[in-house]
Amino acid sequence: MNDPLALLRLMQLVSPALPVGTFAYSQALEAAVAAGWIDGEPAARDWIGGLLVGAIGGLDLPVLLRLHHAWSRDDQDAVTAWSRFLLAARASGELQTEERQLGGNLARLLDGLGVAEAAAWIARADVSYAAMFALAAARWQIPVAGAAQGYAFAWVEAQTSAAVRLVPLGQTAGQRILLELGARIPAVLAHALEIADDEIAGAAPSHAIASAQHETQYSRLFRS
Repeated sequence: MNDPLALLRLMQLVSPALPVGTFAYSQALEAAVAAGWIDGEPAARDWIGGLLVGAIGGLDLPVLLRLHHAWSRDDQDAVTAWSRFLLAARASGELQTEERQLGGNLARLLDGLGVAEAAAWIARADVSYAAMFALAAARWQIPVAGAAQGYAFAWVEAQTSAAVRLVPLGQTAGQRILLELGARIPAVLAHALEIADDEIAGAAPSHAIASAQHETQYSRLFRS
């Protein structure tokens, strides 16, 4: 990324300090820990790494790339279609609600930051976090590849932070996971760039099962 301002805007967009509420969600990692599927650093790394490839790489990133292109062309029909596609692909009610809530929160924030198109999405039922992330990236002149890498790293960082709290793991263990999985992101993105429209899909059945179980879990720290 050659534009220093675009890099700084990307850092702002993926920062854990961005006030959209990502800290409140574990995306079923909490249920996996409760079930005993994740009981230490290796299992946490394997769980997050598996989802990075099977879910983020196969579903989220290809959709994000298309959303970025759609916003760059001001193609509202394509934005709506891909945002709805992503919502429909979420494997549980909790994951779908999370996508909508984070998307609405990010739309509200972007509206306050002067991104004009975001206002219309704040209360839309088909708003998605990826659609609003792509909007910010397109309007802040963040190249699509950089935006996708930032999106993937922010997801890995959020999952690792949840694992540190839930398993629990030490902070150094969390950094080891980030270091290893962060190194995998370029290859995951390269694969995502090659996926055709009719090949976009997430492949994470255990994730879907854990998410469904989390919806009725008795004691919870996270909303998903």
